[in-house]
Amino acid sequence: MRICVQTDSFDPGALLNQMHADYRGTGAVVGFVGYVRDFNDGDPVSGMWLEHYPGMTEKALADIVEQAQTRWLLHEVHVLHRVGQLEPGEPIVFVGVASAHRQAAFEANTFIMDYLKTRAPFWKRESTPQGERWVDAKHSDEQALTRWQASESKPS
Repeated sequence: MRICVQTDSFDPGALLNQMHADYRGTGAVVGFVGYVRDFNDGDPVSGMWLEHYPGMTEKALADIVEQAQTRWLLHEVHVLHRVGQLEPGEPIVFVGVASAHRQAAFEANTFIMDYLKTRAPFWKRESTPQGERWVDAKHSDEQALTRWQASESKPS
């Protein structure tokens, strides 16, 4: 498991290739890259500032990855999240999952992103023509999380 919170940009292609190179038994590497949009809630966005709580954020991300690892057989998981000032078009988050099979890699990647969006302690402030504003959690992110929580409560 690799967890990184950093200000520097990253190359998602290089991260995916490295994950495959590190584990020869890997049959699938699934990557998700989130980018800063130039709009939100109907307004143009000229930039975003991300804050986190050092130590607590990394622990929260590691806990999310550990939950995924209990559900699927994964070779490697890499979560990288940027903080600081970001501009539209810049990569903000990377989640890479390597597994022997694609279904596990796809599902684990989606699980990690759904939990990251709702449970990881990041705070986003975006710049709009009306000024700066904090970005609230979206109802759709909470709804996405409920499908995983519903599957936790089913008897096996």
